[in-house]
Amino acid sequence: MTKLSGARALVTGANGGLGRAISQALKEQGCEVVVTGRRAEPLSEVADEVGAQAIVADLSVRADLHRLLDEAGQIDILVANAALPGSGFLQDWNEDQIDRIMEVNLSDPIVMTRILLPGFLARGKGHFVYVSSLAGRVATRGAPMYSATKFGLRGFAGSLRCDLQGSAIGCSVISPGFVRDAGMFVDAGATLPRGVGTVSPEQVARAVIRSIRRNKAEVVVAPIGLRAGAFIGGLAPSISAPIQARLDNGLSEQLITGQKGKR
Repeated sequence: MTKLSGARALVTGANGGLGRAISQALKEQGCEVVVTGRRAEPLSEVADEVGAQAIVADLSVRADLHRLLDEAGQIDILVANAALPGSGFLQDWNEDQIDRIMEVNLSDPIVMTRILLPGFLARGKGHFVYVSSLAGRVATRGAPMYSATKFGLRGFAGSLRCDLQGSAIGCSVISPGFVRDAGMFVDAGATLPRGVGTVSPEQVARAVIRSIRRNKAEVVVAPIGLRAGAFIGGLAPSISAPIQARLDNGLSEQLITGQKGKR
């Protein structure tokens, strides 16, 4: 178990409300926090609010990733939260957009882990936290690229955790459902079908803290209905697609329209 108090934690994708909530929760646990994001002004606001070091970096540029880790110094906890939205039917994506979402959502967390892991092992402590999604547990309509990256991130973390058994290094996946007040769903301006619940950024942040404290393999943060749906969809993918199509109620189209310019 990694001790939170006094640990140095790096949170990627800290520009948004979810990254802000995670950074705040880590700070309240006594961590020294480093935040990073692409946009300088909102990142500075988060850093001032949390009392964190801010490093502006565009993680779609590999050189920025290496510069970020150089400037961040010795890290004890990595929270890989940065991600691009991935709604849209595959035929509407070009190759550059595919490469970019794979880089930010999947390749970067893997590369950062590879760079940080030797130091974690040498010091005999450290924790990796990967913010995935329910879309990494059950495929969703109109988002093959997003599901691909989130399934991939969850699979990577699960295998890494197996490799780390017997060491003092922790590895956890956080899988939120729809997050209200922050994140991709809110930014897209979409409206959920009646009866579909949401969770708060603070609930996700508390899950991050719990995963580190208890070295949990995965924490799902979603109302019971979505959790059950994801569980059933994972067990029986052949029935998931027609059910989603029947219950979609225009949600996938709203997300595709709202997120198209952010690929």
